Amino acid sequence: MATRTRRTERREEPLSRERIVEAAIELLDTAGEGGLTFRALSERLATGPGAIYWHVANKGELLGAATDAVVAAALTVDPAGAPPSPRDGIRLVALGLFEASEAHPWLATQLAAQLSRSPARTVAPRLFESIGRRVSDLGVPREDWFTAASALMHYILGAAGQNAANIAATRSLGPGEDRAGFLDAVSRAWEALDPDDYPFTRAVARQAREHDDRAQFLDGLGLVLDGVTAAAARPQA
Repeated sequence: MATRTRRTERREEPLSRERIVEAAIELLDTAGEGGLTFRALSERLATGPGAIYWHVANKGELLGAATDAVVAAALTVDPAGAPPSPRDGIRLVALGLFEASEAHPWLATQLAAQLSRSPARTVAPRLFESIGRRVSDLGVPREDWFTAASALMHYILGAAGQNAANIAATRSLGPGEDRAGFLDAVSRAWEALDPDDYPFTRAVARQAREHDDRAQFLDGLGLVLDGVTAAAARPQA
């Protein structure tokens, strides 16, 4: 009876595109892209597929809307106090996307797909605008805006996506295995490589064992920002 009551109450709420997208994100988080079907969505929303199709034409449109909603939330930089400097603003944007990719394991794949297949849609301009305005504020010459913003975006999305893949791989490890054990095994394998063929890899094996993903992400971002800042300070002809 309680379940029937809850479903009746939810059915009486007005169905909107926003509610559909919110439910789609929940399904993607728990079941992945394969689990996002209009049948599963109908059950979650206690409605019929026809009502959903009134707001969303197909699964592709739904995935795009879910991706855009998560990215929009991740890019909302609203810290307390004074507005951040351009460099700190880029750092906040990067962290927002990094954490969103951790929280939503499907996001990195969808971002890559949408940026390559549909760069004119909302997601790509939203990302470029959020990073590009701060690149401009850093004093980067106009002719270098596209390259600088692209370099930052590629680093942020690539590193965040790899981190999300690492997390997914860790979750699939067998019983009794964890990230620390996995990294230790990788480090030991690197240390056992031929010293003549892999001197660098052997030298950083210990760092691979001990590194923190978030700290490494921010350190790498700092290196890219140092290069962008150097370009801004370069004398212009």
